[in-house]
Amino acid sequence: MRILQVLPALYSGGVERGTVEFASDLVKQGHDSFVVSNGGPMVEPLVQQGSRHIKMPVHRKSPASFGQIRPMRDLLRDIKPDIVHVRSRMPAWITWLARKGLPPEDRPALVSTFHGMYSVNAYSAIMAKADHVIAVSDCVRNYVLNNFKVAPEQLTVIQRGVDVDGFHNHELDPGWRDQLLQANPQFRGKRLIMMPGRISRWKGQLNFLAMMALIRQQNPDCHGIVVGGVEPGKDHFMAELAQRRRELGLEETVSFLGQRNDMDNLYLIASLVCHMSTKPEPFGRTVTEALASGTPVVAFDRGGAAETLRACFPEGLVEPDDIQTFARTALTLMEIDNPEIEIPWRFRLEAQTETTLGVYETLLAKQRLTDDKMP
Repeated sequence: MRILQVLPALYSGGVERGTVEFASDLVKQGHDSFVVSNGGPMVEPLVQQGSRHIKMPVHRKSPASFGQIRPMRDLLRDIKPDIVHVRSRMPAWITWLARKGLPPEDRPALVSTFHGMYSVNAYSAIMAKADHVIAVSDCVRNYVLNNFKVAPEQLTVIQRGVDVDGFHNHELDPGWRDQLLQANPQFRGKRLIMMPGRISRWKGQLNFLAMMALIRQQNPDCHGIVVGGVEPGKDHFMAELAQRRRELGLEETVSFLGQRNDMDNLYLIASLVCHMSTKPEPFGRTVTEALASGTPVVAFDRGGAAETLRACFPEGLVEPDDIQTFARTALTLMEIDNPEIEIPWRFRLEAQTETTLGVYETLLAKQRLTDDKMP
């Protein structure tokens, strides 16, 4: 098959990483993989792994982006993909309108993924116009069915898969540990509690600071690390976090590490990983990655992250927004040697690839049947 994925850009993020990993799997299985985006640092690994990247400014939420409809139509004529998989709303609009301008017999099958619970309006409704829709969790599936015109038989839940074996079998480089401790001497002799996620209010970093204030009272040997980059326009929230850390007296207890490319190592040295989003998150990839590394996770019982934890490590579930119980659960779980963690097949990268390809093949079979019936 010839498969074209379309997304805004290839910077850091779960959607971007998932796109690159899926593209790599496609190439390994002998498919032709193409990705359209406005570019970014993840283009290099994408291309190195055998996919072709086409840079196109499909990222701007602006009427000017509709100027990309003709170039997209020309691209579809050029590469003749069997499947186009759209992963965001503006790219979906551009692709849908470009495809609509092709003769029916030349139109590729169109698949969309709801990576989140998008606002219910005409702009978001484009994601429901695909030939088949994928939701990244059961909570997203229910949201889509309740708010958009999608028939249940046209929607499939496919969790964003993680390379479980890669995280599970990853070995920590002693040299990396030495460099980390040299750069962060405050970590020495401490048990690290990690909060991964980009700096954004709804991700819950304020909750994490409140929780670490409670942890410090019970176990001063713990140190919190917040790992994630600051989103554009979120500098004011980063300043608020720094101020709150000072107010709580946590400057020696919590460190902000910024965006990192060594998460696999950080999961291994962490005694615990926290997921504290203030609203339901569609999936929660860091939960699966941490668990695959053998590190226990504590999370609020809501959204896609809770679905993952309920299936893999239910001991880590806490009532939403209950910071005191969260802290007590964290302290308890850190004392367990070799916690029992099980990652079901549906959360693995292999399952995501296999199930998504199954959706593609079913669509193409229907398309061939329709073509055969045409006079």
